[in-house]
Amino acid sequence: MQNIEKNLIQVRSQIEQAANRYQRSPGDISLLAVSKKKPPEDIRAAYAAGQRDFGENYLQEAQQKFPALSDLDLNWHFIGAIQSNKTRVLAEHFAWVHGIDRFKIAQRLSDQRPDSMPRLNVCIQINVDLEPSKSGIALEQVASLAERINQLPRLRLRGLMAMPAPHEDIKAQREPFARLRHELYRLNQNGLDCDTLSMGMSHDIEAAIAEGSTLVRIGTAIFGERL
Repeated sequence: MQNIEKNLIQVRSQIEQAANRYQRSPGDISLLAVSKKKPPEDIRAAYAAGQRDFGENYLQEAQQKFPALSDLDLNWHFIGAIQSNKTRVLAEHFAWVHGIDRFKIAQRLSDQRPDSMPRLNVCIQINVDLEPSKSGIALEQVASLAERINQLPRLRLRGLMAMPAPHEDIKAQREPFARLRHELYRLNQNGLDCDTLSMGMSHDIEAAIAEGSTLVRIGTAIFGERL
């Protein structure tokens, strides 16, 4: 548990250093702790160290954690693939959904979001390298989908999310993130009010911050390797 606290300190320091290096405010970059395949005790340890936002990839696993952590004020983010028959659970239990790539999913989430809860924060997932194995839409489809999602009453379109193909060179890492940044700018030029670029993981966090990431998704560097 002490390792989790130490790891969080190191990751936050890394975010701060990268932000300063690229003339950004560290306070503009949120840390999402990706807690998939990690037990509730690890999440409690991260919470005790000041972490509040946690990301889950698998809905069934997340549902098992909710009761064990119901006494904590957590912001749950869903960052996995979305099945249309599972949208009600997402709408009722999560603060954010990062992987919207179909209007059908967005509409179901809006219809199923309880009126007693704040609007559900959502991001459109972009398959920025058009990899067959990954979810997400092409960049040229974003504007149309964004306009339709923006009309849904129980959702708040916050921005864009992507997981580019891995590269070792930071220049190559920055290129797809720059495309996302330009796309977010275009959406706002067209009258939307988006403020989130959900991009950057342990291996490319510096490149993501350099290109404007406002939310980095970090798992292994905080919780250790997954079994």
